[in-house]
Amino acid sequence: MKNYILVLLLLPTILSSQKIDHLASFKDMGSESYFRFNYDNDFFAASDKNYTQGYSFEYANRSLKKNPINYLFINPKAMYFTYGLALEHIGYTPSDFVSPDIQLDDRPFAAAIYLKSFAIATDTISKSRLSQSLSLGLIGPGAFGREMQTAIHKLIENKTPGGWDNQIQNDLVLNYKIGYEQQIFNYTDFISLQAVTSLQLGTLFTNASVGFNSTIGLLDNPFSRNSTLSKFKFYAFVQPTVHVVGFDATLQGGIFTNDNPYTISSKNIERFTAQIDYGLILKYRKLYLEYTRTTITKEFTSGNSANWGGFKVGFLFN
Repeated sequence: MKNYILVLLLLPTILSSQKIDHLASFKDMGSESYFRFNYDNDFFAASDKNYTQGYSFEYANRSLKKNPINYLFINPKAMYFTYGLALEHIGYTPSDFVSPDIQLDDRPFAAAIYLKSFAIATDTISKSRLSQSLSLGLIGPGAFGREMQTAIHKLIENKTPGGWDNQIQNDLVLNYKIGYEQQIFNYTDFISLQAVTSLQLGTLFTNASVGFNSTIGLLDNPFSRNSTLSKFKFYAFVQPTVHVVGFDATLQGGIFTNDNPYTISSKNIERFTAQIDYGLILKYRKLYLEYTRTTITKEFTSGNSANWGGFKVGFLFN
């Protein structure tokens, strides 16, 4: 009962949005030791603007319990713990990414790269899950967004990006995130519903939101950990969320650097956005495969909604 009260208290205020999501319960690998690769691109949605690309390399292992960063996290009572590291890179462009001129009333070019330490605590009795992460890196030319997009466009024989001289300048990325999920309903591991909340604070993103996720199919139950690796799992998921935005360095620039060629002013940031993620996940023995599509409403006054897709490939070590 206490957990339901906690969810009700948090729902009106917090669940952070993010572009690369690997901490949601329906993305659980079912093991404490694994490797997973994530790749996002708006190419999957026949687009080439806004959040244009992101990728991450994710590694979890019991030995990472000794990571000193974990001592900064809340240490809840739980049955299972997962500790890991992830290297993430994200990039953004305006609609006209070819022109060398500043695209007024559109989003600026921006890229960020950071190393993330994360910990996930799963309570199989209360059917709840607490995830935390701390990210450290930089936003700006040092994140090689220009080089990455140019190389990919050259590979697929697409137009050469020309506006990266106007990108958000180098600044610090230091972000903390805490998320909470509570399973509300599960019917014979065929359909489930979870309330989700989280909070993100830092120099890259500060935001809050609320939502839920639901899965249907041949499910793993991440809140029980009683499945075996030999079982075939295949299911669909959907996760709608509503966000309250406090700060976005990819639009407004970093907090320490003031010489950005172009940014979106604070008054033109959309303080409320909505996002929906949906897709399919397949698990068999030690293999994890996922395909995801995402739509988000406009993030600044003169902007437009954005769409992208992505996939994940993971392997268990035990």
